[in-house]
Formats: sequence, structure tokens, C-alpha cells
Amino acid sequence: MIHLTATRSRGAAVAFSLAILVLASAASDALAAQAAGHASGMGGSAEGLFVAEIVLLLLVGRGLGEIFQRYRQPAIMGQLIGGILLGPSLFGWLWPDAQHLIFSTDPAQKSMIDAVSQLGILLLLLLTGMETDLRLVRRVGAACFSISITGVVLPFACGFALAQVLPDSLLPEPTERIVAGLFLGTALSISSVKIVAMVVREMNFMRRNLGQIIVSSAIIEDTIGWLVIAVTFGIATNGSLQVLPLVLTVAEVALFMLFSFTIGRRLVFTLIRWSNDSFRSEYAVISVILIIMGVMALITNLIGVHTVLGAFVAGILVGESPILSDHIEGQLRGVITALFMPVFFGMAGLSADLTVLADPTLALLTLALVLIASIGKFSGAFLGGRLSGMSLKEATAVGSAMNARGSTEVIVASIGLSMNILSHNLFTMIVTMAVITTLAMPPMLRWALGRLPVGNAEKQRVDRELLDERGFVSKLERLLLLVDDSPVGKFTAYLAGLVGGGSGMPTTLLHLEGGELPGPVRDKGPEQASRQVKKGAARSARAVRKAEDTSVDKVHLTARTELEATTETIAAEARKGYGLLLVGLDNAMTDKGTFSGTLKDITSGFDGPLCLVLNGAKSSGKMPLLRAGATILVPVNGTEVARRAADFALALARPHRARVKALYVSQARKGSRPSTVSHRREEAVLKDVADLADRYGVAVETAIRTRATPDRAIAREVTKGAAMVVMGVTQRPGDELFFGDTATAVLAAVACPVVLLASDRVRRTEAGAEEAATETGA
Repeated sequence: MIHLTATRSRGAAVAFSLAILVLASAASDALAAQAAGHASGMGGSAEGLFVAEIVLLLLVGRGLGEIFQRYRQPAIMGQLIGGILLGPSLFGWLWPDAQHLIFSTDPAQKSMIDAVSQLGILLLLLLTGMETDLRLVRRVGAACFSISITGVVLPFACGFALAQVLPDSLLPEPTERIVAGLFLGTALSISSVKIVAMVVREMNFMRRNLGQIIVSSAIIEDTIGWLVIAVTFGIATNGSLQVLPLVLTVAEVALFMLFSFTIGRRLVFTLIRWSNDSFRSEYAVISVILIIMGVMALITNLIGVHTVLGAFVAGILVGESPILSDHIEGQLRGVITALFMPVFFGMAGLSADLTVLADPTLALLTLALVLIASIGKFSGAFLGGRLSGMSLKEATAVGSAMNARGSTEVIVASIGLSMNILSHNLFTMIVTMAVITTLAMPPMLRWALGRLPVGNAEKQRVDRELLDERGFVSKLERLLLLVDDSPVGKFTAYLAGLVGGGSGMPTTLLHLEGGELPGPVRDKGPEQASRQVKKGAARSARAVRKAEDTSVDKVHLTARTELEATTETIAAEARKGYGLLLVGLDNAMTDKGTFSGTLKDITSGFDGPLCLVLNGAKSSGKMPLLRAGATILVPVNGTEVARRAADFALALARPHRARVKALYVSQARKGSRPSTVSHRREEAVLKDVADLADRYGVAVETAIRTRATPDRAIAREVTKGAAMVVMGVTQRPGDELFFGDTATAVLAAVACPVVLLASDRVRRTEAGAEEAATETGA
């Protein structure tokens, strides 16, 4: 099997190489026939060359990127090396006529592919900003700042000093060594967040303390680097180092950053939400994100710094938007990764000419640059780690991680080349340094991280966060709430606040107007429901801040009054993207114990998970108070919908320090034997709930009832003092709204509110058979 796999890999590599040669030959022959026409003004040749350039860069870049990734190296390096191979280093050396024909130096022709490459820089910085998790930086603490400062200052000083002694032939303008030193110092001092995070994630260290410190340090370095580049661009634009313009540039950058992270942050979120909720055309949110990026890039350009700073800050603000869903981010990431990233890095590689390293002097200078960059970066990060109290092994791992340059250095060097601050030879040396240090980093970091044990406290935290990955509430991004003026409606609004308040979840409140109520009372309905949401959210946010010592954003609440809710109105609202629909309406049940037609219409318009808050048939109509010591009963049976219900119940219990009772129930059929004496399966399910409860800091009690039918076991536990019941259910197929006999029987037997948490429509069919068989209502 191993031999067969290796043979296939070699065969794929050979086939890939042949495909490149065939394509290059075909492109060369076809374009050669058009060359005369191009020279004489005939149309079509320019477009053909442009398409051939794009196709070759995509084919070679993505192909080599795939090969590199299979050998556990960054795909970006494959794209960069692909460009180097298509440039004068290989393709131009082996077949110069074809290389010059396809990648023409004609200014008009070159400007076409350069435009795509320059747009690629902005989009890459947008994506880098979106991946910048400032909450991670705030959570880690001071260690990452110590590492970042020393990890930037020391290699920056080395790069700046090196620029002052470089031969004049390596600088387009030998008199501008200060500006060249700023670019070279920046290129040597910044780590690539993308590559560092890739290796840390691959090693399963992203949740480890050290892994978070490493990624946070790279984020801070990246931010510092783009600020330095912004100031350097201002100096280069002025032509010399002048104090007054420099102070003015720094002040303008500071004002831009202040505006961006205050008013701009709210403005970006509002624009994204407005476009998501208002537009019906495809990919409207992506268009708005690109407009935001363009506007912020123009602002930084107007204040005299490079557009990359605006794109980077725009990415940070977009990434922090609480309404940015995973699929929207995935779509944007897809087009950047598939098209603009290979083109940009390919073009950067094309600008590098490794044949110049045949000159012994340049080769020795390049080797010196690699050594200075590696030693300076490792020493700076290592020193910062030791100053922050890290052990020798931890500081070694940090130094190893920070030595990855990759994408950031290539972008910085490309800007310097385009501004005629760096020569082509110096650009080639920087690209070579970036490639060597980046390829050396992954094995070094894997070796360093593999030597680090995990402590008990850290293990407990990592285990808790792994539970969050399986959690239901932690993955919710946006809530849709439909209530009326009834007590159950206000109670549902309060529960929605408890669920969404822990993470500042955007919530849309649809308030059904109560036509039977007097005018003044009816007009206050939306206001009262909004107050209930905010009250619950504030309570939940306080609990999270106290338990986890982390900041929580306020819930973004949008309230709207509806005359009626139909399948069409709910479906139209659902298209805006919601993780859960909570419904609390009076008269949701008929006298026969079935669900009303209105409720059926509402639920049929929403494909995601449903949360129905209902009154038990024996209830007095008064809603319970969730206070310390109150009990929320949640039946479980080992299914996914039951686990969701347990997660939901714990989220409701945490703000009030209420208790949760997890009751294992299963169908006892007539004449069947009792379940296993050891109850191993039951105990495993209850232990999972207990682990979840520990994550929420909620007291939990467990019990097993396998002899009685589930509905009787649940009803019996309710009489012992449960304030409410939370049940995971699955909607059964058919014309009527039906969640199984157990749920119906429980609603008829209890005197407290019952929350039915139903799985999303996509999964209902898959889970229907299993849920009907177990028939626990979960």
C-alpha cells in the first residue's frame, strides 16, 4: 500500500510537470501566431496573453501548493516558488523566448496582470485582518506583548543596520538608505500570522496556552508591521525624513485607528447587517465588505500612507462583526484563496531572479541576510519569552514559531519594489530569505512543541473548550424571536436574552400585535418584550464576565411589530440567516392538545432549529421565576437532540445559578427486559451532561429512570419541584405539527412551562427514525 501510494504521488508529480510543459508549449505556439498581429495593432492578442498568464499562475501555483501541503509545508510557499519557476530563474532560463512572450514586459500588457496582483494585495490584507482575533490577544495577557516588542525591535534594528552597509548596487537610490532600512527592517521583523497559525493548529496547540501566546504575538507583530509600513510609505512619499510631515503622518494614522475601532466598528457592523437583511441579490454582503475595504484603503491613501493599512483594518472590523456568518466568510475566503492569492504570489515570484545568486558576492550577502534574519528573530522572541517568565523550552518554541516570514515579507518587499526603494536583486534576496525561513519553521516548531507537557489546569481548560466545539448554544450566531403580549411571550423574550446575552448575540424580535388588548396596553407590547430580552441578556453577560473574566458585547436587538406571522413572513426573515427561532405565543395549543394552525404555519417557514416555549396543560398560566436554587429538568437519552437540550438548559441556568436535573429516560416496552444492570451507557450519557455543566459552572443532579415510560418518569420528576422542562425533540413527518407521543403526553401532564428544542429541518428526516424508535421526546 505504501509503495502504491508513493508510486501514485510520483506519477501525479510527473503528470503535473508534463501538463505544465504542454500548456506552456501550446500557449507559446498559439500566442506566437498572434504576436505579429499584436505588433501591428490587431485585437485579441492582449486578452489572450492575459488569460494565459492567469491560467499558468493558477495551474503552477495551486499545483505546487498542493504538493507542498501534502508534505506538511505551507501552500503559499508552493505558489511563491511556482512564480519563481515561471520567471527568469527557470522557465526564462530554459526557454527565454516563450517566457518573454507569455509574461510580456510591454507596459500596457504588464499593467493588466499587475492590476490583478495589486488588488490581490488588498484582498490578502483584508483576509489577514479577518483572521486577526483581537479577543485572543486580550485573553492571553502581557506575555504576547513582551514577545512582540522584543521580537520586532531586535530584528528590525538588524535589518536597518544591514541596509546602511549594503553595496550601492543593491539600492536604486543609495542616498535613501534610511527608507530602504525601514523596509528591510520591517521585512526581517514580522512573522506570518497565517503560517504560524497553520502549524500551531496542525499540532493541536491552538487551545494550549503557549499556542495562543504564539498566535497572539504574531497578530501584534503583524499590526505593528503595517503601522510601520504606513509611516515608512509617508516618509518615502515625502522623499526624505522630515520631522513635521512624519509627526503629521503618525497623528493621522493614530486618528484613523481611533476612528476605526470606535465609530467605524459600529458603522461596519451596521452596514453588514443592513445589507444582509435588506438585499435580495446574491452575495450582497460580500459586495458591501469589498466596498468597506475599498473606502478604508482610499482613506489611508488620502492621508498619505499605503492602502494596505486600510484593507488590513477593514478586515479586522469585518472579522469582529457579530453577524458575519461562516458561509459568507467562506465564500469570500474562497475567491481570494483560489484566484488572487496564487496570482499575487506568482507575480512576486516572477519578479525574483535566482540566477543572480550565481554571483558569489550576492550569494554570500543572501546567506548573511538569512542568518541575520533567523538569529535576530529567534533571539528577539526568545528574549521576550524569557522576560515574561517562560521556561527554556517554551521560549525556544516561541523563537522557532516567530521565524516564519512567508506572505507578509513578500507583500512588504513587493511594495518596496513597486516604489523603487528596493532593487530587483535586493527583492530577490528578501524573497529567498522568506522562502528559506518559512520552510524551516514548521519542522522546528513541531520539534519544539512536541517537547512541551501539558499541566492539569491547562488540560482542564482545553477539555472545556473542546466541549464548546460540540456545543449548541456556543455555535449560535443570531437569534430570531417571535412573541406576543402574553405571559409566555414575555417569558420567552427573557429566555432569549439569557441565551444570547452570554456572547452578545444579535437578536431580531418580531412582536405579534395583540388585537384583543386595549390600545395603550397593546402599544407597550414591543417595548415590554424588548425590556425582557435586555434584562435576560444583562443577567447572562454579568454571569459570563464573572465566571470567565472576559468582556461580553451588548446584544444588538432589532424590534419590529407584525400584524401576523405566516409561513411567508417567517421564511422571508429566515433568509437573513438565523441559528435559532424562539416562539412564545398564547393559545399555541388547541383544546384537543394539538398544536394550532398558526404555530404550524410559523414553523414551516423556518428550516433551522426551533425552540417552542409552551405552557403545560395543568399550568395556572403564571410563569416561574428562575432564581438561585430553582430546578430545570432536562430528559436525556444519548441522542444529539437531547444533548442540545441539555446544553440549552445549562445556558438558561447559569445566569441565575439555578440547578439542572438530567434525567435519563428510555422507552420501556411491554414484556421487555429492563436495561443493563450496570447502566454503563446511561452513566456515560449523564457524565457527558455533567462535563457540560462543569463548563457552565452549573450544579447538576443526575438520575436514571428506565422502568417507567418516559412521559410518566418526566411528569413524576416535575411534581418534585421542577420550575420548567427543557426537552430535545424531532418533528415527525406529516401534515400536522407533531413531536412524538412523549412530548404530547408531557405537555398534557405537567403544570409548568415546557421548552421544546427541535432539530433543524435538514436533520429531522435523518433523525426521525432513531427518535421515533427511542421515543423519549428527546
